[in-house]
Amino acid sequence: MTEWSHIRIWAAIAGIGICTYVIRLSFVYLFGRIDSVPPRVEQTLRYVPAAVLAALVVPAVVTVQPTLGETVLDARLVAGSIATTVAWRTENVFYTIVVGMATLWVIRFGPSLIG
Repeated sequence: MTEWSHIRIWAAIAGIGICTYVIRLSFVYLFGRIDSVPPRVEQTLRYVPAAVLAALVVPAVVTVQPTLGETVLDARLVAGSIATTVAWRTENVFYTIVVGMATLWVIRFGPSLIG
């Protein structure tokens, strides 16, 4: 338990929500006022989807204390490797997600559907 009252907890949640909203609104407002995005910024922003996807996926694929058998045979690692290959060949985030998830589902649920 915490020593904070319910009001302080809800005030903290509301404060964090307002701060998040203001940060996001500032970018919308900033880019709404700029006639054109500088080429260097536009080039940098192209890497944001890949960086976000990697930040979400890598912690889920990499285990904390893996053994060799768990690492090599883990469905997440196999699906992640195939998705990485698709990403490298196609450079398309949508195809990467679809192929990675389909591979994971086939590995995990395929045997139970066949038998």
